[in-house]
Amino acid sequence: MMKIRYFQPQDMLPLSELFLESRKKSWSWLDSSKWQLGDFEVSTQNEIVLVAENNQQYLGFASIYLQDNFLHHLFVAPSVQNQGVGSTLLASAEKLFNDTGYLKCLSENKTALAFYKHHDWKVVSTGESDDGAYEIGRAH
Repeated sequence: MMKIRYFQPQDMLPLSELFLESRKKSWSWLDSSKWQLGDFEVSTQNEIVLVAENNQQYLGFASIYLQDNFLHHLFVAPSVQNQGVGSTLLASAEKLFNDTGYLKCLSENKTALAFYKHHDWKVVSTGESDDGAYEIGRAH
């Protein structure tokens, strides 16, 4: 049975591996040659991290910069995608927001954009980053 819990220090290496693997699979159009295991720790600094697990298997995580109600990351292990993990993580993250939640999603990430749209997130603006065009989404 899947459970959602807060990050603990022993989660660092498994989530670092999940983050690296998931980005390579989800963002295949980007050059991943400079990505490293340490990216997870840097990318989630000062954020609340929710961990999805089942029988000590890491299924995914969401990181939230709560001061801005900003969902910074939501990643699901490639082996368990389309099984409700992302939906459960998103719902858990939304419960932490104290105002309207926001996120930024790369425009090339069509699967993620469809996922957020399915969960009633709306695009409110667009922009450009080093990784390409992105869309800013707002919670329902």
